[in-house]
Formats: sequence, C-alpha cells, structure tokens
Amino acid sequence: MSNSNNSKVGCILGIGSGLAWGLDAVIIGIILAASLFSQNDNIIFLAPFVAAFLKDGLSAIYMSIINISRGNFKSVLKGFKTKGGLFIAIGALFGGPLGMTCYMFSMRYIGPAYTANISAVYPAIGAVLAFILLKEKIEKSTWMGIGLSVLGVFVLGYFGGGTVNKGTFIIGVLFALGAVVGWASESVICAYGMKDDIGPIEALNIRYIISAIVYGAIIVPILKGHFLTGEVLASNTIWLLVLSALVATTSFIFYYKTIYLIGAAKGTALNITYALWTIVFHTLIFHTPITSELIVGSVIITLGTVLVIVKPSQIFNFKRNIQNF
Repeated sequence: MSNSNNSKVGCILGIGSGLAWGLDAVIIGIILAASLFSQNDNIIFLAPFVAAFLKDGLSAIYMSIINISRGNFKSVLKGFKTKGGLFIAIGALFGGPLGMTCYMFSMRYIGPAYTANISAVYPAIGAVLAFILLKEKIEKSTWMGIGLSVLGVFVLGYFGGGTVNKGTFIIGVLFALGAVVGWASESVICAYGMKDDIGPIEALNIRYIISAIVYGAIIVPILKGHFLTGEVLASNTIWLLVLSALVATTSFIFYYKTIYLIGAAKGTALNITYALWTIVFHTLIFHTPITSELIVGSVIITLGTVLVIVKPSQIFNFKRNIQNF
C-alpha cells in the first residue's frame, strides 16, 4: 500500500476509532442509568464494577476470537510469560480496575459528555509520566498543550455542570481525573511492555484478559457483587454490554491500526476526537442542550491535547494530507 493510501486509510480508521469510543461512552451512560443498576444504594455502588467486569470480559472474548482467527493466540499465551507481558499486565490494572472503574463512576455522576471531555486529557498526563519515568524529552509546544488541557479541565470543573449539584459534579470530575491517571499510566507502562516482542493486538488481548480476571476473581467477589453479575446476565441489559464491548473493542482495533499506518501522534490526535463525538451522539439521542462551558472546555482540551501529541510542523503536514485526501 502506498504512503498516500496509508494516510487515507489511517485517517478514516482514526476518525472511526474516535467515533466508536464516543458512541460507547453514550451506551455506557444508558447502561448505568438502567433500572437494574438503580435499585438501591448498594447496587448503585456496585454497578460500575460489575459493568466494567462484564465489559472487559466480553472484550477479552472478542480479542481472543480475533487472535485465534489470525493464528496468533499462541503468541498471546506466550506473552504472559515474558517481561513485556508482565508490564502489559501491570498496565492493564491501571487501565481497567482503576481507569475504567473511575470512568464509569464519573459517568454516573456527571454523564458521558463531561466525562469524555475531561478524560481526553490522558495523553497530556501520559506525556508528563513519560517525561518523569522514561526520561522522554518534552518540547515547548507539548508543555503549552499540557497547560491548555489543564485549563480546559478547570473550565469544565469550575464553570460546568449546569443544573447538577455542585458537590456531585466535583465528585464526578475527580473520578474522571482518576480515569485520566489510570489510562495515562497504562499507556506509558504498556508502551514499555511492547518494546520487545509483543504486538499491539496481542497486547490488547492480554490487557483485557488480565483486567477481566482481576475484576472477576478479586474485586467483584471482595465487594460481594456476583449476585448483581448474575442478575445482569439474566436481564436485557447484558445485550447493551455486549454492544458496548463490541464498539469499544472496534475502537481500540481501529486506534492501533491507525497508529501502525500514520503514527502514534496523528493516530492519538484523531482518537481523542471521541470527546466531541460523545457530545454529538448524546445530543442526537437525548436531545440535551449543549452549554457554553462545555463547548469552550471541549475546544480548549482538544487543542491542548493535539499540541501534546502533534508538533506544529506535523499539524501542517497533516493538513496537507487531508487536503490531498
């Protein structure tokens, strides 16, 4: 495939990854608002853990089927025994039990639109962690992007929320920031783990398997939540989780393919548009008004995140690629 075709396919898949993750955010919001998850305070607390467990478990099944069909599942199993696999497993703990659980709790408190926008700053925090832990150089434009991302979160956190109780809104923002820390840590740790002999699709399979096992064998039993797991499996809500896991897994596959075709910086820049796609889907499905704070915060965060992951010179090259599309 020519470089021109690579750019075109990469752009399409990158936009698709952001679109799919934005749609998934809205589906998660619908799942957590289901009557099954709102019966009493105990179930309301357990819902994000059980939903995350089933979602990651289903994604693990999807990824295993994909790797089996490609003849790569033996590589996945061997990956568990390698140093790289160990780091991916550690990254999975940050991305799943920490990141995804916080993401779902944030959804519960402030809804998909605000959660998606705040969580979109994870590449900025990932850049800081890479600077601290991996000694990666950070350029001036990157620091400027990190500053803009933080400003955008402040705009959403301080001025946002609309009619939502301010205390509740702040709790939701804190959970969204927890997701940011989890996903940023995951990206840095897994990137280190994939330096050797584990491919991204195999790594993603390991990530989902480890996350599902930790949820199902440790977290949910400790919280005595398997009764709710059984109720979900016997209800219609499971089909929404099946759909959510499929959409999320598709987003990740598109994202990794985009990185392969056009690079991590441009791929991530297209992927984080999920924050804006979430607003679009949420507005279309629920006919919710869009506040000025949400618009301003979204734009600031998007610009900041793009500056973190794409150099100004790359932005102009990317613009030329789009014009030649």
